[in-house]
Amino acid sequence: MAIQAPQARYVTGLSGTLIQCLLCPRNCRIPAGARGKCGVRENRDGAGLLPYYGAVTALALDPIEKKPLYHYRPGSSICSVGFTGCNLHCPFCQNWRISQHADAPARYLSPAEVIRKAQSAGSAQIAYTYSEPLVHTEFLLDCMSLARKAGIANVLISNGCAGPGPREAVLRLTDAANIDLKCCSEETYTRVLGGDLPAVIGFINRAWEMGVHLEVTTLVIPGLNDGGEEIRRCIDLIRGISPHIPWHLSAYHPDYRWNAPPTDPARLASIADRAREALSYVYTGNIPGEINDTSCVHCGRRLVRRLGYRIDTGGLELKGTAYYCAHCGNAAPFRYA
Repeated sequence: MAIQAPQARYVTGLSGTLIQCLLCPRNCRIPAGARGKCGVRENRDGAGLLPYYGAVTALALDPIEKKPLYHYRPGSSICSVGFTGCNLHCPFCQNWRISQHADAPARYLSPAEVIRKAQSAGSAQIAYTYSEPLVHTEFLLDCMSLARKAGIANVLISNGCAGPGPREAVLRLTDAANIDLKCCSEETYTRVLGGDLPAVIGFINRAWEMGVHLEVTTLVIPGLNDGGEEIRRCIDLIRGISPHIPWHLSAYHPDYRWNAPPTDPARLASIADRAREALSYVYTGNIPGEINDTSCVHCGRRLVRRLGYRIDTGGLELKGTAYYCAHCGNAAPFRYA
């Protein structure tokens, strides 16, 4: 049974029963009886309501590397909570069945029930993931606050398209995040995706400034964002924040409304090699049999071996909340807290 729709926090009234949602850069003006572009925020007689508050489309225990997060609590499992709806409309979306359809099958859970699900699964962390969690910011904040009190880490997997207020509120409660950098073209973000590149860059910058453990993912799509100049801009953006931010380059396959051929593994490897000239940690994803190891910068020995989702952390030692190389004893580039 659906939880009674609560009031949206990021809404302002306009004339009559018209309202405006301030959650993301779209700033949707929503007439009575309609919903915003994300499909989950509704105007009911002039009141902004959240009919999908607590609607969970997926609940699973995943390897944390699947998020993907490679430098946060490596080798651990994470309770993943999925939602419905999205404020972007990427024509190549690989989760479109839940992101582009607000009424995808779901069960309704309260924030307290989400926390109990994680605890019963033995997970010390929750990932808000699969579809776009930020369009459910109010539910997210309620879950994250309870998780903090319970000693459970909050992990955000997001497109980063949020207004300054929601962004700050969510990041204050976020321990680790992987943010999609879909490209470095404002035109592509606006015309193809329905998003806002400056908002994404602002989100990535603020996450780093606020001490959130940060990783970035780019789905490499032939003919859209795999050109040399486009890749250079992405590399420069990440390096300008920190060259030590892990960058995940994922191979695309045709899905939803996009029929370009799949990413050539050799092309993805070439882009990764180029990125490694400027960035410390670059990984490839969605390639069968891929090996993504992390080595110690001090002694060169392997810290973590990754073959798909088979993870060997035998080269690491966790002492308290800090990781060290098991071979030379120097600090390792991983976060626990």
